[in-house]
Amino acid sequence: MASVAVELAGQQGLCTMSPKNNPADEAEDLREAEAAFNEARRYLFGIAYRMLGCVSESEDILQEAWIRWQTYDRSKVENARAFLTTTVTRLAINVLESARVRRQAYVGPWLPEPVDTSSDPALGALNAEALEVAVMMLLEKLTPTERAAYVLREAFDYPYEQIAEIIGQTQANARQLVSRARKHLVAGKRASVAAADHQRFLTVFVAAAQEGNVAVLEKLFTEDVVSYADGGGVVRASKFPVVGRQRVAKYYHAFADRFWPGVTVEPVEANGRPAVSLSRDGTVFAVLTVSVTPDGIDRVLVMMNPSKIAAMAV
Repeated sequence: MASVAVELAGQQGLCTMSPKNNPADEAEDLREAEAAFNEARRYLFGIAYRMLGCVSESEDILQEAWIRWQTYDRSKVENARAFLTTTVTRLAINVLESARVRRQAYVGPWLPEPVDTSSDPALGALNAEALEVAVMMLLEKLTPTERAAYVLREAFDYPYEQIAEIIGQTQANARQLVSRARKHLVAGKRASVAAADHQRFLTVFVAAAQEGNVAVLEKLFTEDVVSYADGGGVVRASKFPVVGRQRVAKYYHAFADRFWPGVTVEPVEANGRPAVSLSRDGTVFAVLTVSVTPDGIDRVLVMMNPSKIAAMAV
């Protein structure tokens, strides 16, 4: 792989394509650049999305990466994917640093934006690691550089030497970043269950929630279950997580009569796991999923912020 330092030299807007005398050659060169970018696009989106948990921000990063790739002197680049991966990762680190500040002022719990992996299987084709909503919430506890190193290593199997070049660290530091990230995640991550079991728990939960059946809900939950509802201050939703088996069961019992009448429940796949979309009068207003461990449901995740569910509502 060409040196990242050489490949990224001048990426602060100073680098431009070396002039070509032949317009036909220039047009062909641009077509080749576009083809290389499009070939890597879903792969690059997978990196950006896992780091940011936001589709629109990830798309913005890809657009910026395309502009830089389009205007760069590509004759200096030996490996297009390596160049683009480095560009996207570093842009994502910068965005994540500012996003962390914005999320501190977010109204209510912040949940990652769900993506429909049934219609976009390439997103999780390489590795589903760091794609599940509950895992992405744990990634929020990492520093931007730790998150980048972890995603590149665990989700995309990059060697430490290449991770170090991409994030501008020594190889020893890259190993340390991944190690710290793993320890953070191990402390909060629990064993998951097979997709069929996940679907079964989700189906029973939705039915019990619709009925407000406290007894069934309590049997489904772990002792320390937490329910999160992300309305982003745009729609009505609980501004604080609800914690504990009995409290969460009573919470869903309390608003069953107001929340569920007229709601159509449709199965979807969000972030590689079973979920449901909830609509009323033909309009999707929530995407709901659960995190399931061998002991039961330990997280209920309800995404209601309209901007976050827009893509799932199409």
